[in-house]
Amino acid sequence: MANECLHIRLRKIRSDCAGIRCEIAANLPAGSNIEAAWVLSSAFVAIRVAFAATVVGLNTVLHCLPLFVVAFFKLIPIEPWRRLLSVVLIALAESWIRVNSAVFAAMSNSDWQVEGLGQLHRDRSYLVLCNHQSWVDIPVLQRALIGHIPFLRFFLKKQLIWVPFLGLAWWALDFPFMTRYSRSELEKNPSLRGKDRETTRRACEKFRKQAVSVMNFVEGTRFTTAKHRAQSSPYVHLLKPKAGGVAFVLDAMGDVLHGVVDVTIMYPAGRPTLVDLLAGRVEQIKLHVQERPIPAELLRGDYENDAEFRARFQAWIQQLWQEKDAKLECMAGA
Repeated sequence: MANECLHIRLRKIRSDCAGIRCEIAANLPAGSNIEAAWVLSSAFVAIRVAFAATVVGLNTVLHCLPLFVVAFFKLIPIEPWRRLLSVVLIALAESWIRVNSAVFAAMSNSDWQVEGLGQLHRDRSYLVLCNHQSWVDIPVLQRALIGHIPFLRFFLKKQLIWVPFLGLAWWALDFPFMTRYSRSELEKNPSLRGKDRETTRRACEKFRKQAVSVMNFVEGTRFTTAKHRAQSSPYVHLLKPKAGGVAFVLDAMGDVLHGVVDVTIMYPAGRPTLVDLLAGRVEQIKLHVQERPIPAELLRGDYENDAEFRARFQAWIQQLWQEKDAKLECMAGA
């Protein structure tokens, strides 16, 4: 299956390259050297990607340095002082996002179509649920939602704290780091059962005193045709949703969440890579944003041990996913 996917990808790359060559040839004067033009065009794209990546890297370093200084003083255990410094840290993080967004906008001429932002409020707490198409989803969501809802925070694997610069920045910004246990680990060590829930509660406790947006990619991984086929997913455009993480967040802080921000994201020309974004090859980006209420009966319950509650919760998530799949079909048709 992996070889088949690789061959499909290579055929697509060859097709894209052939199309670019034809486009170059069509715009060249008669008698021009197509191969030379192709080399120059490829070199220009490489320089463009390298320049954009360098600017984003410098932006990251320049914002992380003052952020680390502020984070150091946040270690002083005075709660009003910590809340004040949290505001400063978020301002630095949002400045980093705005500069990155400006770089991506300058590098591309993408057509953005975003619906539904007018109903949101920056001073309310939300759980943000989204399908996961590509690594590009994260900068796209940051650019689209900044200023409309509180600063986005993601649940991160504990190992990501060691990512240079960003790991420490995520820690300073109170991103929740999680240790998730597989079914085999739980079978070997039953005492680990319930640890996920306890970790989620501790991570979310600090968000009770401030407006926050907690982000969750419900599929748990990026969509690919191979994953879709391996899952035998009942959805056309989506992988199967994983309800457990959403249930843990609602259990920990559902009473302070105003609602769910349901984001549907789509790239009509195909799922792009970060290189595509830096190279300006993302032609169109579509986002549909909808605020949804959280059913009161799902705010409290034992997802792990109460089979009836788990069934109700999964039915709610599956209904959301059916509607999202239908929305993606409409977006593709439009």
